[in-house]
Amino acid sequence: MSRKIGDVILDLQNISLRFGGVKALTDISFDIREHEVRAIIGPNGAGKSSMLNVINGVYHPQDGKIMFRGVERKKMEPHLAAKQGISRTFQNIALFKGMSVLDNIMTGRTLKIKSNLLLQALWIGPARNEEIEHRRKVEEIIDFLEIQHIRKTPVGRLPYGLQKRVDLGRALAMEPQILLLDEPMAGMNVEEKQDMCRFILDVNDHFGTTIVLIEHDMGVVMDISDRVVVLDYGKKIGDGLPDEVRASPEVIKAYLGAGH
Repeated sequence: MSRKIGDVILDLQNISLRFGGVKALTDISFDIREHEVRAIIGPNGAGKSSMLNVINGVYHPQDGKIMFRGVERKKMEPHLAAKQGISRTFQNIALFKGMSVLDNIMTGRTLKIKSNLLLQALWIGPARNEEIEHRRKVEEIIDFLEIQHIRKTPVGRLPYGLQKRVDLGRALAMEPQILLLDEPMAGMNVEEKQDMCRFILDVNDHFGTTIVLIEHDMGVVMDISDRVVVLDYGKKIGDGLPDEVRASPEVIKAYLGAGH
């Protein structure tokens, strides 16, 4: 790969999250480096989605610090996280089923729109030029994800694997610095998983996007990640290179079902 992994972009320090008396995450620390593919894995119920929701501001941890580019991030809301360049896909596809592929991906450009509502309504001057530029960017993403042939098709008519690809396109349209992928391969067949793996690596390589993905399918993750953090019952039980994590007795125990 031509990419070069950079410095720490996001540093999570001693994160604990509780819902009432239930501990979802307990004293978790790990960092994410620029341009890397960083995976968060673990069995179902391990706390992976909670961790992702902490990163993009949906949940606010009771304890711990989040450092973004060396600055402590206080209580963060999802729209502010998006403005800082953190974009995400969802396990349950959050697309507009009646709208075309093109229009769905266009919704990802919302935060990039600078001209005011009146200029947009009249479609004159800067607003027109801006719209043309947004469409050019969206068409580039459509070409990149190899979905030109379905660009005008309503998303609801597409097979599941292609809907997931459109969801990835919508997140990419925000031109994120960090892309959070929530179980991007859940419910896919083998061929669709292979395609998604290829696109994740291509996004990382082509755009230089830092990628954080959560998955419970360990095999898929190990092939495409630079580093892997493993959660179980809301605690960190492993963190390191894929081969190190794969060989960890604690990780093997968690995955082979002791106590699950």
